[in-house]
This record gives sequence, structure tokens and C-alpha cells, in this order.
Amino acid sequence: YYTQKPGQLLRWHPGAGVVLTGERAAARTGWKHYRTLDDGELASLGLAAGSVAVTFDRGKFLADRQDAVTFAGIILRGTAARPAQFGCFGLHEWAMVYRQDKFDLRHEYLKLRLGSAGTDQVVEKNRIRCSHFDAFRFYTPDAIALNELTPSRENQRHMEQPGCLHANMDLYKWAYKLLPALPSELVMDCFELSWRIRAMDMQASPYDLEEWGYPAIRIETADGKAAYVEHQRAFAAEAAELRGRLAAALAPLTPSERQ
Repeated sequence: YYTQKPGQLLRWHPGAGVVLTGERAAARTGWKHYRTLDDGELASLGLAAGSVAVTFDRGKFLADRQDAVTFAGIILRGTAARPAQFGCFGLHEWAMVYRQDKFDLRHEYLKLRLGSAGTDQVVEKNRIRCSHFDAFRFYTPDAIALNELTPSRENQRHMEQPGCLHANMDLYKWAYKLLPALPSELVMDCFELSWRIRAMDMQASPYDLEEWGYPAIRIETADGKAAYVEHQRAFAAEAAELRGRLAAALAPLTPSERQ
């Protein structure tokens, strides 16, 4: 779902402000966005001249990634400042298969719980108000006009809101894009939340995942909608804490931010 490879996720980084010595330092000499401490820096830390010690290279990182740092900061702060919306009920996944032939489904290897006609009826009987561009861009042509909002890459910084499952999943994206400035423990916390959100996202989708071990959250019913919102609120609370940690980690990298 995201572009970070498993091997990259498994590679540990201590984050900015940490000095590594010994074998961990030797293994990272030459790694991108790390630098080796000079003798003066070694002496200030009480380390012998000629010792191998490495740390995050803030200067080179910002030279390469300033735009990404700035944009991530804008998204994180803007999302946190907006009120959370809990009335979407996961209908973005339904809009992605609206009036589609079964051979054209986004996940063609899965069955629709209600069939094509039943799925279309759910879309037509509910209010659709998706604020997340990376969900909206996969809507079928017939579903686009049914969405009450028109999210785009250009207005993303103004549309993201903290109740959105996909905005909260994307904390993982912003975290790994900012490695090695962030500690891997924070990236992994974001990954684990994203994993759980995605599972719930698909449980509320029109697909039948019973055989995969994921019982449906039947958002076409009142009870299903209530269950969806309960999960959504819990994830939003977890995401708020992680969003704050990400913003705090970004702060030293953005002394003069461009809006």
C-alpha cells in the first residue's frame, strides 16, 4: 500500500541528535544522511581520537529533503488543527466499485458481499463525503459526482482532517519519508497503527473477507455504522498522539517554515 520496502522498515535508525559508536557506527559509515564525527567532536564527547562515531547529518538531509519536511509539517499541523469528521462510514471503498463490472473491480480477486446491484444501492442511499484525495482519486467515474467534496493534490493541505482513516494511516507515510531524521521506534508505531486501520478499513468495505479471517463491519446497517464510528474515534485518538510525536520530531528540522 505504501512505497517503503520491508528491508527499509527493518533497518534501525536512532533519529536526530543521537551519536552511535562501536559496531553500530562502523556499519553506518557511508550511509546516506549520516556523517562521521571529527576529532574535535569526539573529544567533546570524551571519545578517543580516531574512534568511529556517526550521527544524523542534518545539513545534507535538509539539502535533499527540505520540501518534504516542509510539506509534512504543513499536513501534520493542519490536520491536527481541524475538527474530526466521523460521518463517512468508509464509503470511499464502495465508491471505488460503484457501477463497475466484476472484472474491473479494484480488488478483483475478492467477492462483493452484496453483489454489484446491492453495492450500488448502498452508494446511492448514503451521503458520501470523502476528504482524502488518495482515496477519492480511485473513485469510479460515476461515483465522482456523488462525493460532496472535491479533494485534490493541490488542496490536500486544506482538506485533511483527523477523523479520516486514510489521513491517520498516512502518518506512517510521513514518518518513513523523513527517515533517518526520526527514530525507527516512532516509524514502527505509525506502521502498526496503519496496519490495524487498513484491516478495519477493508472490513467496512463492500468486499467479503470472512474467509480471510476479517468479519464484515456492515456499514449498510445502523449497527454497522455505529461500530464503524466507534473504531474510527479510537483510531483518531491514537493517531492524535502519534501526530504530536511526529510534529515534535519535525520541529528541530523546520526553524523557518514556508507556508
